Amino acid sequence: MKKIFFLLTASAAIISCSKVKDGEFLITGTAKGIENGKTIILQGQDPTTMAVLPLDTVKVENGKFEIKGKVTEPAFHTLVIQDLQGPIPFILETGEIKIEVDKDSIHKSKISGTYSNDEYVKFNEDVTKVQKKLIDFQKKNTQAMQTAQQKQDTAVINGLMKEYMAIQTDVQAESKKKYTAYAETHPKSFISVLIVQSLINDPSSDFKKTEGLYNSLDESLKNTKPGKAIKEKIGQMKLPAVGASAPPVGSAK
Repeated sequence: MKKIFFLLTASAAIISCSKVKDGEFLITGTAKGIENGKTIILQGQDPTTMAVLPLDTVKVENGKFEIKGKVTEPAFHTLVIQDLQGPIPFILETGEIKIEVDKDSIHKSKISGTYSNDEYVKFNEDVTKVQKKLIDFQKKNTQAMQTAQQKQDTAVINGLMKEYMAIQTDVQAESKKKYTAYAETHPKSFISVLIVQSLINDPSSDFKKTEGLYNSLDESLKNTKPGKAIKEKIGQMKLPAVGASAPPVGSAK
């Protein structure tokens, strides 16, 4: 009985320590080396025009910042820091999101705290490994390509392009396999619904398999904007093609 009481007390303490309720988000950030008073803008997208839309603005105080608000569903957003190049992408969703700004290399800023953001970081790391072959080839052959272009050496240019295209094809195929495998094993990750949306819009994808991936998604993801868009697309793809004749009356279905 004492053990049960202890567990209930501990659970209540954990819940009470949470700074956000369901449908709320809290971004707590560290911005070491960034001056007091520098602005940080939270950006989203206009649902109609898809244009970038500033949602909130805060200022850095003693190397820290905080943004709190309400959120109805997960979606990608960005933070833009005054005088720094490039945005910091992350998934805005219910919960406490931690962002550690790297002022020297903005793309190295760290995001954590919620399930989908933790998954986003791991997913990016896996994708980067797959794309490494392509990146390595570019680094190794950039100078050779520039020299060949200056000399108008079409044989070298065509050879490098052919090799690049072959690597790119392999990387794309490997990436697609990784995306599909991720969606199959992470039905509650927001990344998965975005993957399925990408696949359903890809004519080369297996429709039945993609539909199966959609059906396996958590209901909360099916109710997001990309989830609803996938459902609509599946419905459209199941409609008879324009000009197709309807089955005769009384024929077997």
